Amino acid sequence: MNWTHRLLGALALMAVVAPVARGQALPDADTREVQSYVLTEAGLARYAQATRSLGGIRLQDCDDDSEARNLAEAAARIDSEPRAKAAVRAAGMTSREYVVFVFALAQSGIASYTLETKGGALPPGVSMTNVEFFRAHSQELERLAAETEVEACEEETEG
Repeated sequence: MNWTHRLLGALALMAVVAPVARGQALPDADTREVQSYVLTEAGLARYAQATRSLGGIRLQDCDDDSEARNLAEAAARIDSEPRAKAAVRAAGMTSREYVVFVFALAQSGIASYTLETKGGALPPGVSMTNVEFFRAHSQELERLAAETEVEACEEETEG
């Protein structure tokens, strides 16, 4: 399987904190926090447990199209839904740690894909150790993405 599919599988996990992770730039302090986060086996186990437990829980008010602008707001979205907060806590993570893990994972996936492209280089500030972790666990992350159902708002269609 190529890196594009692996990247897309991992990025699908970010939908759990949607609309937080729609590619918007984080404030500098949050970016530094994500870049300094070290992906670990223990963290992945907690993340996987939390993600599975979050399946089917809607973290977004369908009438509210505002996006979280930073990690604190993203974590607050999780904390605002008691079942989501409990799911993350039961996995041994805070909501903020969960969100940081998601962003660090996505950053590593994007960097991995970038490195696979012709002339691609590791983006500044991105940990090669995290990229290697992402690569080593890409199949596990794909399986997690495939088994995780995300409760989304239905889009209205005309016609």
